[in-house]
Amino acid sequence: MLANLGSKESPQFCQLALGYLLSRTDVLALEFITWRYFHPLGIPYGPSFDSDDERYPGRVRGTGAGLAYQHYWWRGLYTGAHATALRQSYEDLEGRLIQHGFQLFTVARVGYHVAFARGRWYVEPSIAATAWPINTNVPEGFKARDEKWNGYFLGEPGVMVGVRF
Repeated sequence: MLANLGSKESPQFCQLALGYLLSRTDVLALEFITWRYFHPLGIPYGPSFDSDDERYPGRVRGTGAGLAYQHYWWRGLYTGAHATALRQSYEDLEGRLIQHGFQLFTVARVGYHVAFARGRWYVEPSIAATAWPINTNVPEGFKARDEKWNGYFLGEPGVMVGVRF
C-alpha cells in the first residue's frame, strides 16, 4: 500500500485478509482486494515498466475476494498460494465506465514471518510470481496492449502487516 502514496495515479490498493490457523504451520485466509492499474500487468521490470508508450487508453479497477493458503516451513519461512476472483471495471481516459470483465488472479508467494509484541503483531516480507489465467471481456484498446506482454509477472515484492486476535 506504500505505492498509494506515490502519485495521482496510485494503484489505490487495499487488501484485508482474515486468516484462520488450521494448525501451527497452516493458515487459510479469506482476502478482499481492490486496486486500479494503468498499464498491462505482465510488463517486466525494465524500460517499458510504467512507460507512457505502454499505457492503457484509460484504467482498470479490480475488486474481488479470494482464498489464500499459507504453510510455514522453518523458522518463519513460508510459502503461499492465492486465488482471487476480480470484477474488472474498464474506464476511458475521462473516467467513464466502458464495460466490465472478470479476472482470476493467482499468486505463488515465498516469504518470512517476523513476529513482535509477544507474537501479537507481525510483518511478512515476500516475493511472488503472479498470473491471470482467466481475463474476460477486455475492451479492444486494452487487449491490444495486454497481448504484447506475458500473462504473468515474476518478482513482485510484498509486505503484509498483521495482528493476531
